[in-house]
Amino acid sequence: MPRHVTTHPPVRSLRLASGVAIAAVALAGCSTPASDEADDDKIVVSTFPFGVEQFQEAVVDPFTEATGIEVEIETGSNSDRLSQLELAAGDPGVDVMLMSDTYVALGQEKDLFERIDADDVPAIDDVAQLGTEGAYAGPAYAYQLNGTLYDTDKLTAEAAADWSLYADKDLAGRVALPDISTSSGQLLVAGVGETYGDGPYDIDAALGELAGWSPNVLQFYTSSTEVTNLLTQGEIVAANSLSGFAIGLAENDDSFAFAQPASGAYMTTNHAVIPAGAPNEDGAKQFIDYMLSAEAQTAAAELVGDLPVNPEAKIPASTTAVLGDIPADPLAAGYQTLDPAEVVPERDELVERFAREVTAG
Repeated sequence: MPRHVTTHPPVRSLRLASGVAIAAVALAGCSTPASDEADDDKIVVSTFPFGVEQFQEAVVDPFTEATGIEVEIETGSNSDRLSQLELAAGDPGVDVMLMSDTYVALGQEKDLFERIDADDVPAIDDVAQLGTEGAYAGPAYAYQLNGTLYDTDKLTAEAAADWSLYADKDLAGRVALPDISTSSGQLLVAGVGETYGDGPYDIDAALGELAGWSPNVLQFYTSSTEVTNLLTQGEIVAANSLSGFAIGLAENDDSFAFAQPASGAYMTTNHAVIPAGAPNEDGAKQFIDYMLSAEAQTAAAELVGDLPVNPEAKIPASTTAVLGDIPADPLAAGYQTLDPAEVVPERDELVERFAREVTAG
C-alpha cells in the first residue's frame, strides 16, 4: 500500500465593492516608466510549481507589455519557499511571493513580509475581501474550494459529499487524502473537526477520526499530479482535494466531478505578498495591482483555473460546469475560511501529530 508523505493548507464575510473600470485603474497604476536603474525594470515573482506557462500567458506577458517591467518566475512549494525566505535573512532576491493563506500567516509571524494596503495597491479597494479583515500582509488574488473529486461511475454525488466516505470499509485502498503539507491538508482537518468535533480548530477530534480512516487510504498525496494520476488510472474512486484539480480533470472527462462537503466546507485563499527587503518594491506593487484587475483575473480564471476575487472578472463556463454557482458567492454557498490567529499557534503541533497519528498508521 503506497503511502507517500512529505512536509510542506477561508472568510467570515465577503464584501464586493461597486463595479468600476478595474482594468483601466490597474493599468494606470502600472504605467510609471521604468528608471535607468537595472532593478527598476525587472521583478522576480515566486509562485506555485504548477500552471506556470498558463500564468505567464494570462498575467505576466500582458503586465510586461503594459509596463515594460520584465518578470522572472521562480517556483516551489509553499513550505520550501517560506523556508528559503527565512534563510535569506532580509535579502530575498524576490519581489512578489504568491502563497496560500496559512503559509503567509506563518511568514508574518516572523516578519518576513511587508504589509501593503490600498495606498500601495489601489485595486485592493475594488476586489472581494476573501480573508479575515486585516489578517494578511497582502491581498487575496484567488481562492480554492475544498471538496471531494470523485469517479461518477463509482459514486453518487450524495455519497461523495459525505465525509464518512473515507471511513467506508468497502472502499478500503480506493481513496486518497491530502497530506498536512498541502494547502488542502489544513482544510481537511478543519472540515473533519467541524463535522465530528467542536469546530474547525478541534485538532483532537479531527486527528482521532482521520487516524481511524488511515487504513482505508491508499495515499496521502502531496501534489495535484499524484491525485489526478490515481484517479485517471483507476487506482482510487475519490480524493479530498482542491477545486482547481477538479476543473482541469472534469472538463476533459465527464466521468469525474467535484462535490462540496455536506458539512465542514472550507476554502483556502492565495495571497500576493512582498518579502521584506524586496529589491524592487515599486515594481512589485504594480504587479500586484495588475493581478487584481478584471482583465488579469479573467485571463487567470480562463487559463490558470484560478477562482477570481474581482467581481468584474468573468468566470469561465468550464468552471461553472464543474462548480456550479459556488464561485459567484462561495460564502453564500456554505464555504468558510479559517482564522490565521487560530491556525498559526497550533500549526507545528498539528504537523507533528498528523505525521505521527495519521500518516504513520
